[in-house]
Amino acid sequence: MTDAHEQHVPGYGTVRIRPLNPDGDMDVVHAWVSEERAVFWGMNGLTRPQVAEIYAHMATLDTHHAHLVTKDGEPAALLQTYEPAADRVGECYPVRPGDLGIHLLLAPVGAGGPRPGWSGTLLTAIASYALLTLDRRRIVVDPDVRNTRAIDRFDRQGFERGPVVVLPEVDVPDVYLPEKHAQLAFLERETAFPG
Repeated sequence: MTDAHEQHVPGYGTVRIRPLNPDGDMDVVHAWVSEERAVFWGMNGLTRPQVAEIYAHMATLDTHHAHLVTKDGEPAALLQTYEPAADRVGECYPVRPGDLGIHLLLAPVGAGGPRPGWSGTLLTAIASYALLTLDRRRIVVDPDVRNTRAIDRFDRQGFERGPVVVLPEVDVPDVYLPEKHAQLAFLERETAFPG
């Protein structure tokens, strides 16, 4: 498996974004999505094989992709990218050419405790991947309205809030997603990387 993106950030380290391995990465991913802090991820209570099955299914799609983000070789985040026009979020706002949706789950805080600037720098590297490497014009995020920590993080990162929307329930073979009240937010390439 090759890296989709690698970026050395002075004073921070090397960030790599690569396709998620639905089997090999499942110990770390299952541990993260099972934590109470990840309740908005929607996988609390699922077994390791159930989570692996979800990501194995996602690996067959052309419109939705899962990635493991590492910092200096250590798992740092689970990143999902998707085409908004092929997702339920596309029913809730006017999708533009060049839009890319992302879902992001950061690794839990390590033994050393919180590190000021750590998540902001990581999110900048992820935005670089989405907007520059993938050559997208705009990122869209749709955190649950109750997930104030994520909304605040995106605000600090320069995302512009859009409307609060209700993402419809999805119940099809292989995928079930309950209705979700979401705060849309957008990050334009020109805002994130001017010039």
